[in-house]
Amino acid sequence: MSEILNPDIAARLKRNDDGLFAAVVQEKSTGDVLMMAWMDDEALARTLATRKATYYSRSRQQYWVKGETSGHTQYVHEVRLDCDGDTVLLVVDQVGAACHTGTHTCFDTDVLLEAEQPG
Repeated sequence: MSEILNPDIAARLKRNDDGLFAAVVQEKSTGDVLMMAWMDDEALARTLATRKATYYSRSRQQYWVKGETSGHTQYVHEVRLDCDGDTVLLVVDQVGAACHTGTHTCFDTDVLLEAEQPG
């Protein structure tokens, strides 16, 4: 399956040397940041066409749809491009774990700085 990204969107993207850009994933219902993955033009085009979060695996050098094998799917409600054009934000409904470790979010292990308590 090969999708073509709208040329107007493609022109606004800033990619790294490998042709990739960051995709930050946020849960619609909670606002939690779930994960970060990589996309290229085709992964973004597939996501926009299907509303199924599709990423590019740097280690396997192939596309993957979140939940395709695990059942932990992401239904995409919104996709936003940041001001620099080097990151997209996916606002999703997450079913099951977002992290490959089996946790709901990839950002629940090490807190490096906690919010200050008022007073």
